Amino acid sequence: MLRGMDAVFKALADPTRRSLLDELFKEDGQTLSALELRLPMTRFGVMKHLRVLEEANLVTTRRRGREKLHFLNPVPIRLVHDRWVSKYAEPWAAALSGLKRDIEEGTMEKVFEIYIKTTPERLWEAITDGEIRRQYSFGLRVSSDYMPGSRYETTGPDGTGVWVEGENLEVDPPRRLVQSMTALWSEEVQQEGPSRVTYEIEPVGDSCRLTVIHDELREDAHGELYGGWPMILSALKTLLETGEQLTTPASLRFSGSPSGQAA
Repeated sequence: MLRGMDAVFKALADPTRRSLLDELFKEDGQTLSALELRLPMTRFGVMKHLRVLEEANLVTTRRRGREKLHFLNPVPIRLVHDRWVSKYAEPWAAALSGLKRDIEEGTMEKVFEIYIKTTPERLWEAITDGEIRRQYSFGLRVSSDYMPGSRYETTGPDGTGVWVEGENLEVDPPRRLVQSMTALWSEEVQQEGPSRVTYEIEPVGDSCRLTVIHDELREDAHGELYGGWPMILSALKTLLETGEQLTTPASLRFSGSPSGQAA
């Protein structure tokens, strides 16, 4: 079985699989039956192509009742972009390129998935520790006691001002963290009100699968609420696997370094 970037490039090389990604870009969270109607091929053929996309982590699935929904996962494309494309172009413009909306009762749900070579305990620490979080999340520092029902807040890169606040809804270390999220960094996002973020950590061999689900978003929610997740997760993977921070312009934008200020 192909691993990592090889699987991503193999998956993207086929025009039918690119068409499936295009369909999920237009409307995320589709069933197999819905996707079958959009392509001139058999149900079995669509299943085979979806399996390749899932193995490359370009498509993730979630059960909702009796239905299995398929979601476009932009994180592997973000990793390709950070490794190659961002050497020559400003990456922030591409941050939203793999994202589209899942509409259900007027709300959106975004699903992001990434594999990181680390332990569940270390990954949990990276998500909840303020100093570690600052290194991969645009310089923002989170603080909380992480007790169910308690509050958390995230301060800006200069250590002042509350950029995000919310409540710890579920706390199950090192497996699952569910938080409400109210963004405060601009008037536009403040108007969106609260949404919800779920972190799910699952051990896979010597690595972990981290799934981030950002839901309870308004149907036409401002893209800034969820557009930064591919960059954040790419930077988290880089930090835990190499001990280094991403040095693309967007990842340095709020770091306070000369490179970040010039971006």
